[in-house]
Amino acid sequence: MTPQLVLLAGGLGTRLGGLTASTPKSLVRVAGEPFIFHQLRLLQREKIDRVILCAGHRGEDIRRTIGDGARFGLRISYCFDGDTLLGTGGALRRALSLLDESFWTLYGDSYLDVPFAPIDRHFSSQKRLGLMTVFCNNNRWVPSNILLQDGRIVRYDKAKPTLEMRHIDFGLGLLRREALAPWKDGDGFDLSELHRRLVAQGELLSFETSQRFYEIGTPEGLRETEAHILAKRRANA
Repeated sequence: MTPQLVLLAGGLGTRLGGLTASTPKSLVRVAGEPFIFHQLRLLQREKIDRVILCAGHRGEDIRRTIGDGARFGLRISYCFDGDTLLGTGGALRRALSLLDESFWTLYGDSYLDVPFAPIDRHFSSQKRLGLMTVFCNNNRWVPSNILLQDGRIVRYDKAKPTLEMRHIDFGLGLLRREALAPWKDGDGFDLSELHRRLVAQGELLSFETSQRFYEIGTPEGLRETEAHILAKRRANA
């Protein structure tokens, strides 16, 4: 099992309005606790033991809140953007010296309640630079932006989705360090740029999940995520 995960938590959270005026998105309260607490428990459940938290906006607030991760059964290291936000890809490149040869990536506003082990096995069995988990969204929650053919990603474009696209980036992925070679420290770019490059090279695997995603990037998404977490809590009581 790949034991290291990079949590990309640098966004401003502007779509949440006043909730993030003085609070980083990761610390917005969901079901009575900062959202990141729920993420970290899920990661520990899935046998992740080391987390690199890439933080931009109010990153020190996050570090003060969760510390070294020991109370979650994790070892957490931090990598900060600095004065200029670098985007999800740039933040990942800045953390290069902390990365294992292969590692997970997860967006800081995503709650993805899926088993990691089958995804990891698929990635480990193939010699590709990256893997993206995908979900057949059919434009239900957000515009679908991935075209699959025989399980292979042949097009990925968040800016220009087409009608033939049925899937979306689920938010959980795996990468090898060498996938970051085209960029240097300080470059600002989105992780989707890296993914598009890998698609063009035939280096991006897909793993389709049938379980829907949860996220707190919008007020509606936050409400749905909180309802899901509370329902789980009641079921496990």
